[in-house]
Amino acid sequence: MREAEGATPVIAQYLEIKSANADSLLFFRMGDFYELFFEDASIASQVLGIALTRRGKHQGHDIAMAGVPVHSAQDYLHRLIKAGHKVAVCEQIEDPAEARKRGSKAVVRRDVVRLVTPGTLSEDALLAAHSSNWLLALVPEAGGQTTGLAWFDLSTGAFRLCEVANGALEAQLARLRPAETLFPDSLDPEGPIMEALQRLGGALSRQPGALFAGGQAEQRLAGAFNVQSADSFGDFSRAEVRAAAALIGYVERTQIQAFQALQPPVRERADGTMAIDAATRASLDLVRARSGEGPTLLDAVNNCVSAPGTRLLAEYLAAPLTDRAAIEARHDALDWFIEQPAARRSVREALGQVSDIARALSRVALGRAGPRDLLALGAGLEQAGTVETLLADAGLPDKTLPDLLAGAARTLTDRPVALGKRLVNEIAPDAPVLARDGGLIQAGVDGDLDGARALRDDARKVIAGLQSRYGQESGIKALKIRHNNVLGYFIEV
Repeated sequence: MREAEGATPVIAQYLEIKSANADSLLFFRMGDFYELFFEDASIASQVLGIALTRRGKHQGHDIAMAGVPVHSAQDYLHRLIKAGHKVAVCEQIEDPAEARKRGSKAVVRRDVVRLVTPGTLSEDALLAAHSSNWLLALVPEAGGQTTGLAWFDLSTGAFRLCEVANGALEAQLARLRPAETLFPDSLDPEGPIMEALQRLGGALSRQPGALFAGGQAEQRLAGAFNVQSADSFGDFSRAEVRAAAALIGYVERTQIQAFQALQPPVRERADGTMAIDAATRASLDLVRARSGEGPTLLDAVNNCVSAPGTRLLAEYLAAPLTDRAAIEARHDALDWFIEQPAARRSVREALGQVSDIARALSRVALGRAGPRDLLALGAGLEQAGTVETLLADAGLPDKTLPDLLAGAARTLTDRPVALGKRLVNEIAPDAPVLARDGGLIQAGVDGDLDGARALRDDARKVIAGLQSRYGQESGIKALKIRHNNVLGYFIEV
């Protein structure tokens, strides 16, 4: 309140919102720009290389200001996040005309609609197509020898849990390479866990202990999926539940909404995959090269035709299985495709036509989807039908499908066929990135829309047609439809 004394109404509003998001750079929407003020403006100017200007004075000092256009904000967000900053996106939640009704000095209402952090990205422009973007929470057991982990990818909804011995924690973290890690503020800043986190890099986000509190953790986890008890998902340890609840609470706070695309949590056995320490992992160049550039094992073996396929392959390479039955199940599926070259080629061709539907679906759930995301979902559902048919035809009684492929075929059978057809048939194949740009719906879907487009695109032809029809109906051959700036359109007889 003291900071806002003597400020103009807009700056007073900015300071109030900034005080509630002190650890983030504030993108303050003003018309077609996101403006940053004071220290935020100076930081943004240095990181983004944009001009630093002034907007009046506050308490005797110049107000630093820098801004970025709304239409190109994603690129600037990417650069700020990559530089390790968090960004609070503050939008105008009221029409300026409504604000003016309250008086000439009334300020348009604004509020933060989203906090953008390294672990809560969902836009393709901000993400690497071939790697997951994990947000991880960890909770050391008090006085114990284990740590509960929960991690998920906001861009796909994948959600996993496990509990690991503290001695194996760094190896697990090195496998996941989270973009952002949440940890309680009670964690020893000089302890081995913090040292491991700092060695591995990634954004570190210290959170209040209340976010990890065990009292309401199970209820928060169950509530996120609208079930009575978290036992529905499996037998989780107390530390795992606390870590999962912290993740859910953090996402609800940063996204300013409950996250609807979250998949049910899957528990990973700590001994289900091979533990590879960070040094060994780096020397093997599994999915990341030591130098940051150059070939990796993933580069050498990756023949996937889709981005989700490459991400899954990278996960497999980073976490070799230790369960013999699971390894043999994968081998059986691969062996079947090797022996069925025609089916393999056909399935690869179908998969190659599928966009990144996991990330598109996540954006739909978050309310950030554009027309092309919907089109991608429709095309994906159509290709799912193609793959289902290919597997069904190939898996005849004398060619029984392996368990993994049979399970995939059953999943593909249970798809919303009607929805896929509607999305493909009603959304324009050249739909724009943003719905506000128009051209989303195909011609022939809605008569009123087609009529409005005809008026927009070919008004002269429409008017000529009306003139001809009116002349015939009235029998007045001299009837004309004319226009002037006083009357607009009128009929002259």
